[in-house]
Amino acid sequence: MSDQREPCDEPGLRALYPPVSELARLKQLDRLDKHCRNFIAQSPFLVIGSTRPAVNGSAGGTDVSPRGDAPGFVQVIDDTTLVIPDRPGNNRLDTMSNLVHAPEVGLIFFIPGIDETLRINGTASLTQDEALLARAEVNGKRPKLAIRVQVREAFLHCGKALKRSRLWHDDYRVDPKQFPSLGRIIVDQVRPRGVTVEDAEQRIEDAYKNRLY
Repeated sequence: MSDQREPCDEPGLRALYPPVSELARLKQLDRLDKHCRNFIAQSPFLVIGSTRPAVNGSAGGTDVSPRGDAPGFVQVIDDTTLVIPDRPGNNRLDTMSNLVHAPEVGLIFFIPGIDETLRINGTASLTQDEALLARAEVNGKRPKLAIRVQVREAFLHCGKALKRSRLWHDDYRVDPKQFPSLGRIIVDQVRPRGVTVEDAEQRIEDAYKNRLY
C-alpha cells in the first residue's frame, strides 16, 4: 500500500510548488489589449471548454471542443467582447448545449509556429445577430449561430508545453498512412449495421470536401 499523500485542499496543493511570480500574477488582464487582439487576428485555431451542471438527475460534465478557420475568423467586437462563428459539425452540439445551461467558458488560441498561447476565460451566450453572422459568411454560407464571449480574464501563456511537445516541428509527426482512418476507428468502435469502413470513409471525405461551411 502506497504511503504517498495526495493534496486534498488548496493549501496542500500550493505547498508543492513555489509561489507564483509577480510577473505571472500581474499579466492577467480583464480586457483585450492590442497584443491579445493581434494574437486573435492571427489565430486560425482555438479550443473552447464548457461545462454542463447536473440538473434533475441528468449527468453533468465538461467538454472541450476545437474551432478553426482562416486567421481572423474570431471577431473582436470591443475590448471585452469576441464572437466565434459556429461552423457545421457533427450536430452533437456539445458546446452549444452546455452554454444553454452554464455560460462559463475557457478558450485557448493557437498560432502555428508560435509556442505561446492566448488564454481567455469569460461568460458566453449564443447569438443569431444577423450583422455578426453576415460578417462570418464564407462561400455564401452563414453560420446558424455564433458564440459571443464576454471576456473576464485574458493572458498569454508561456510556451513550455508546446516546446516540450515540439508541436510545430516534425519530430513527432505521424504519417497518416500509418494511422487508422477515422472511418476505420468509428466502424471498429460502433460496429454500425450495414456500414462498411469504405462507406464511413466516403461519408467523412464528402463532409470534408463539401460541408466545411
